[in-house]
Amino acid sequence: MRKEDKVAIIAKLGETLQAYPHFYLVDVEGMNASSTSALRRKCFQNEIKMVLVKNTLLQKALDASEVDFSALYGTLKGTTAVMFSNVANVPAKMLKELKDKKVEKPVLKAAYAEESVYVGADQLSALCSIKSKSEVIAEIVALLQSPAKNVLSALQSGQNTIHGVLKTLGEKSE
Repeated sequence: MRKEDKVAIIAKLGETLQAYPHFYLVDVEGMNASSTSALRRKCFQNEIKMVLVKNTLLQKALDASEVDFSALYGTLKGTTAVMFSNVANVPAKMLKELKDKKVEKPVLKAAYAEESVYVGADQLSALCSIKSKSEVIAEIVALLQSPAKNVLSALQSGQNTIHGVLKTLGEKSE
């Protein structure tokens, strides 16, 4: 590969690293063409961009970034695919689903999600439990609505109680 090509690939990887806030490094060594194709299809369905890269070029792209990714360098061995995502937990859930189906590969090497570095396949459950922005917003809205609903139901039940007491008192005086 010519030096100009390598520089172009490093620049493209750098742009992609800036475009996506979360990425996963995955071991895809030994996967055949059909399983790789199926993985790419699954990534496309989940809005994940998957790129196979040379480890040295990826390390140079990570070096050029403003963020310190040095904790990930130890995982750059073997065949590495990078999964870029806008939602932190989507690739983790997809990898866990494949693992639950007893698929050997791909295996999580490391991840950068929510401005934190996760190294090792044992971090998969922690990555799955990360809540997406929309999930956090939905929980906050539900928490904010709960007290208001309680107040409204109390007022409505009180209205029925007061109305019933007044009606009973009005009937007694006759």
